[in-house]
Amino acid sequence: MSNGPRKRSLASLWLIIALTVAPVAASYLVFYFWPPSGSTNYGELLDPLPLPQARLMLADGTPFDLARLRGKWVLVTVDSGRCDAYCDKKLLYMRQLRLTQGKDRDRIERVWLISDDAAPDARALAPYPGTWPIRAAGSELLNRFPAQRAASDHIYVIDPLGNLMMRYPRDPDPQRMIKDLTRLLKVSRLG
Repeated sequence: MSNGPRKRSLASLWLIIALTVAPVAASYLVFYFWPPSGSTNYGELLDPLPLPQARLMLADGTPFDLARLRGKWVLVTVDSGRCDAYCDKKLLYMRQLRLTQGKDRDRIERVWLISDDAAPDARALAPYPGTWPIRAAGSELLNRFPAQRAASDHIYVIDPLGNLMMRYPRDPDPQRMIKDLTRLLKVSRLG
């Protein structure tokens, strides 16, 4: 009797073991040498923080309640009423972000929280119709917007339930912001 059939069955056994172990070994190699990124969002997720109901006014003196925006996604910038070039850039980004959402753009509102007593110039507001210029100087609301340096460095996102939940870095990448917002609107049944 020869060792031929026995060698063939041993080779078959090793082949089966190799085919079984290979995918597991490959997954470990991929995970440790090409680890997946921690998240798919660009904006920094914040612990959801309900915003207080504060007595606010629009830039023209009309009383305003943030609860009016419930049920919508809200893009927020915090800045001086003098609105320098960076402030203007954030207002532009917020306008364009909303417009890129096509039929879902009506699910998004934009707010400029004016952090001082300076009144915004009507010419500064003209390119951004639909943006709510809200006087928030001295309001506890302004203290709720976390920032490493200054709240004016960021564009923030408030969810339809009224929770502050995300912020974008200073000088953000607009394309990545569009992807984030598109994903939020797609997966959310709110707003």
